[in-house]
Amino acid sequence: MEFKILDKAGKVSKKTHKASDAIFGNDFNESLIHQIVTSYMSNSRSVTRAQKTRSEVKHSTRKPFRQKGTGNARAGMTSSPIWRSGGRAFPNRPDENYTHKINKKAYRAGMKSILSELVRQKRLSIIEEFKIDTPKTKKFVEKIKTLGFEDNVLVLIDAFDENLYLSSRNITNALVVEAKYADPVSLVHFSKVIATPGAVKQLEEMFA
Repeated sequence: MEFKILDKAGKVSKKTHKASDAIFGNDFNESLIHQIVTSYMSNSRSVTRAQKTRSEVKHSTRKPFRQKGTGNARAGMTSSPIWRSGGRAFPNRPDENYTHKINKKAYRAGMKSILSELVRQKRLSIIEEFKIDTPKTKKFVEKIKTLGFEDNVLVLIDAFDENLYLSSRNITNALVVEAKYADPVSLVHFSKVIATPGAVKQLEEMFA
């Protein structure tokens, strides 16, 4: 498989980049992609929320009203889950385990299916070089617009670039990451993906 390479102005150059069909020529497996996306999101959850049980809420042990004759249902303490400000019957706890296990072979197959679908939908573009001289957000936005991409752009680079990182971190609809840290959620979420030839090689080495 050959990719056409874009130059710095966003125009198709005469250069091409050969990529492995084993990585970018796979069938679309929707169920497997759904599995690795949901597992990645579950494993990324920070389990910090917690709710109180009826023994942990602030309450009095005094019976709120007498047992009979009031017409109300019987009640022993105001900490009951059916009372306002009472404890939760099945509270969320900070020690809950939301992790989903997924095999490495299945993860690699799912990532290859995502990359192949990006190629089929023409959402993946290869650029000869993606760099800016100064760490300014305005420069980064101008660079994206020059290439013909305006919103929801994922940029995959082969090595960390501080200028790119600093200039893109305040933009909500753009993300710059090294190819080795590419995740299924970002690949599916962003409408356009820009990658350098070095980043493509990293992806081939990772999922070969």
